[in-house]
Amino acid sequence: MKSYSESYKASGVDITAGYKAVELMKSHIARTLTSGALGGVGGFGGLFELDVKGMEQPVLVSGTDGVGTKLKLAFELDKHDTVGIDCVAMCVNDVIVCGAKPLFFLDYIACGKNVPEKIAAIVSGVCEGCVQSGAALIGGETAEMPGFYPEDEYDLAGFCVGVVDKKKILDKAAVKPGDKLVALPSTGVHSNGFSLIRKIIAGLDLNMPFGNSTLGETLLTPTKIYVKDVLPLVETGLIKSAAHITGGGFFENIPRALPDGLSAKIEKANVKTPEIFRFLQEKGNIPERDMFNTFNMGVGMALTVSPETVEKVLCLCPGSYILGEIVEGSEGVILA
Repeated sequence: MKSYSESYKASGVDITAGYKAVELMKSHIARTLTSGALGGVGGFGGLFELDVKGMEQPVLVSGTDGVGTKLKLAFELDKHDTVGIDCVAMCVNDVIVCGAKPLFFLDYIACGKNVPEKIAAIVSGVCEGCVQSGAALIGGETAEMPGFYPEDEYDLAGFCVGVVDKKKILDKAAVKPGDKLVALPSTGVHSNGFSLIRKIIAGLDLNMPFGNSTLGETLLTPTKIYVKDVLPLVETGLIKSAAHITGGGFFENIPRALPDGLSAKIEKANVKTPEIFRFLQEKGNIPERDMFNTFNMGVGMALTVSPETVEKVLCLCPGSYILGEIVEGSEGVILA
């Protein structure tokens, strides 16, 4: 006999909708499963068999994050199949800057009303992000919370675990003056600064043409996942440290990859900034420093590399370029 409660449904929670959502998402989840994933969907806990062959001292690295108020645009455009990629990206990109390989991911969706097709669309994006990062989706939770969230809204968060051999953990202590800062391009604004973005674009039509797309679709472009760019560089010892450029932009994130007493001198002329940032700066009348202290400005990941290996890194990462140089000083970031 299947679980069902007429009284609970009358209060706003439809258990059967949850069952339907799980059935709809099963095919997406199957795409993510790796050799370490054990069991199936529906258990109390996600099981993963850890393979540490070849590692001397395996270290687990974890990261958790959400999508933030970018979700408001997904609600307005009624497009829900890409924000899951953002959720995975925000977690795995933090894990890989330690040098760790993502292993598995869990998601959490809280909503005002469980519409199975919408939940499945959200999870399809999560699964796409997992496929791109090589992580298995081994569990998750959908919480229907009537009266807490509006019926047509939801929140989305996730959690990732990766593993790295202790000797290969990226150590910022190795960074020295004269090292180069290499930029890995972003796909746009990624998932940060949307409270400011929504203020800037208030009253604008999200369907207005912008470049080869629309303003709304441009802003919803998913966060790039850098696993396939960064991990080969870690394995071959070609980078010293890495910074995921998220909330706080250059000024908050790049110093996290530098030891005390060193700063990053950024050549502004080198920064390849997509048009969407210029549009936002002009529309919002935002000072340049605030732009670099809020957004990624077209740089999703910044790698510190020795002068001897920088050309090899540039060859291995299509689209990458030299962003600046590491110098002595306590400023953190210098825009030159």
